[in-house]
Amino acid sequence: MPTKAKIILNTHGGLLKSQAKIDQVEQALHTVGLDYQLAITERPDHGLALAQQAALEGWPVVVAAGGDGTINEVVNGLMQANPAEQTSLLGIIPLGTGNDLADALEIPRDVTAACRRLAAGNTRQIDLGLVNGRYFANNSAVGLEPVVTVAQNEMRYAGSSRYMLAAIKTIMTAQSWSMRIKWDHGIYEGPVTLVSIGNNTRTGGAFYMTPKACLDDGLLDFVYAVGMSRWQLLRLLPKTLSGRHINHPLVTYQQTKVLSITATPPTPIHADGEVFERQAIEINYQIFPKKLQVIV
Repeated sequence: MPTKAKIILNTHGGLLKSQAKIDQVEQALHTVGLDYQLAITERPDHGLALAQQAALEGWPVVVAAGGDGTINEVVNGLMQANPAEQTSLLGIIPLGTGNDLADALEIPRDVTAACRRLAAGNTRQIDLGLVNGRYFANNSAVGLEPVVTVAQNEMRYAGSSRYMLAAIKTIMTAQSWSMRIKWDHGIYEGPVTLVSIGNNTRTGGAFYMTPKACLDDGLLDFVYAVGMSRWQLLRLLPKTLSGRHINHPLVTYQQTKVLSITATPPTPIHADGEVFERQAIEINYQIFPKKLQVIV
């Protein structure tokens, strides 16, 4: 059982208001009797800095209380603090809209139940992906998908269907890229609409972009679609909700340990839904097996 935990809380994502989130989390932590210190994120990547500081201070557990983006910041903070070996366990209290990684790890969305898992302290080791210096635990992408993410972040509507609405809006003005994609056992050069790379099956709370992915198999799953028309993309979109898009003749599904992409024109990149580069030309991915220890 963990003796104490640093809680890094993002009050901006999800559906609850800020103070309601703080009250809910603190009440749950008191209920399970966990000794903790709470830190509230105030700006983008603040969670990264807080997690890095907590790891360097020797906190045995650092908890991401938020969605997949908050988890991404905390994971990168832990990795930057100790690149060779993780010294603080990652805990998760799912407070986001999608909660893709938490769902895959079967961490309850009920806050008190999630805190009981933290108090119990059972762990699992999972892989981490790395893209252009940024770690991701769930999913990353170039091309259409991060453009959708940017559009989603600009929408005032905060409901769970926001990503789908942003996807439809983006597809209506979708561009295509010329890409060179090289992986362990193959290479492709030509027009590409999207490339989605998964350590987990689901992204955006509903989209099974890499339905064969496994969190601890030492492989990155990725899917790419060659230049598709807007109509083809609109017809493909509903199939991503079940993973059936991988059967489309213009879609290729692969697994690899290393992936390199050259894009023209430059493309944004997201890692776990966080767009961290807007104009990338050279993109390099690799997998780190069993790199992250998580309380489940």
